[in-house]
Amino acid sequence: MRVLVVGGGGREHALVHAFCASPLATQVFCAPGNAGIEQEADPVAIAADDLAGLLAFARREKIDLTVVGPEAPLVAGIADLFTENGLLVFGPRRAAARLEGSKAFAKEIMDEARVATGRYTRHGDLAGALADLETRESFPLVVKADGLAAGKGVLICQDAGEARAAVRLCLADRAFGEAGGTVLIEEFLSGPEVSLLALCDGTRVVPMAPAQDYKRIFALDLGPNTGGMGSYCPVPGFDAGVAETVADDLFRPVLAALARRGTEYRGVLYGGLIVTEHGVKLLEFNCRFGDPETQAILPRLDSDLLEACLATAHGELDTVDLRWKPEACVSVVVASRGYPASTSKGDVISGLSEAAVLPDVTVYHAATAVHGHDIVTAGGRVLAVSALGTHFAAARERAYGALARISFAGMQSRPDIADRAVRAEAGETSLFPVDWAD
Repeated sequence: MRVLVVGGGGREHALVHAFCASPLATQVFCAPGNAGIEQEADPVAIAADDLAGLLAFARREKIDLTVVGPEAPLVAGIADLFTENGLLVFGPRRAAARLEGSKAFAKEIMDEARVATGRYTRHGDLAGALADLETRESFPLVVKADGLAAGKGVLICQDAGEARAAVRLCLADRAFGEAGGTVLIEEFLSGPEVSLLALCDGTRVVPMAPAQDYKRIFALDLGPNTGGMGSYCPVPGFDAGVAETVADDLFRPVLAALARRGTEYRGVLYGGLIVTEHGVKLLEFNCRFGDPETQAILPRLDSDLLEACLATAHGELDTVDLRWKPEACVSVVVASRGYPASTSKGDVISGLSEAAVLPDVTVYHAATAVHGHDIVTAGGRVLAVSALGTHFAAARERAYGALARISFAGMQSRPDIADRAVRAEAGETSLFPVDWAD
């Protein structure tokens, strides 16, 4: 098979790395790729949002399967375009990708499917949103921009003043452009979060191993939100049986609700879950592989990802049996100076080859580029250092040991990735409310 991966971040490097290990793959391309991806696949100088350029390339190169990494091309309709031109694609069509492209649409589907989620109201005008806030007595609450806002459109408001400022930011100041033209005012849910990704072929749902990520920039979950500073897989206390129950309760009803509207979902569906004292609830859906969760999930996959993606695209998930290694995986993200407020580009990265040769370690590139004979930083989240171990403590030690060999000016990373998993595995604490599964 000739495979095209669309995107150029750490998630796409993880996908490329897995596809290159498949006996089904004869050639793997990535558009646009990064410095690490170039070492494994053929880079293609086409941006992920250049749908026409990607289509022309796929037709010319007779690509057998295109796998789309980022959400923006999916929301823009790349799967529709490729399908209409006779090309096989892994990823939902535009109508199904609205689950991520519009939080209001996603809530509408969740209501129709009667799945557990937070209560909310929807507003398209400032006066209505402010009037709604006047009736609120319980805080915190959450204000969300409806559309894609690069992970910045979710605002947790501790009091009425912050909530009024948040709705003005969206609806009056248009800080998020068209994405903030509609806002949701949503109940704040408390509890540990879990990322559950599942392959969906329109009718069937096959959950992958669950993961947890770290959104804040600093240790102890302090500082501003980021795209994710690390992840680990699996999640102690959230086993395969729980994942299947969640698929029954939250994923399959949503796919059925879409199907009743004539919309089929094929691709990976990523549920952002929160485990409350009253059980698992759905925070949001994403229509693609998570980042950095993918960098912690795929090293544990003991079956052929390309075969699974192909079966998903063909609507044949009944032929797929995902198998998982018993080891734990810890993935630590390395960010550039100033992130997330700003980024630093052009800083020379050293120690990459020394880290990559360590046993059970994979260094995934995200924002990297080649400059002369050097690999340099090219954005915010630069690398993800992933390591396997017989238990979380071993995986964590191995990941941070590899990270210690890498350096560049202004390098940032969190020192506490998977600490809670180590403690939970040792029986010192629990990640979840004791009775939540009941």
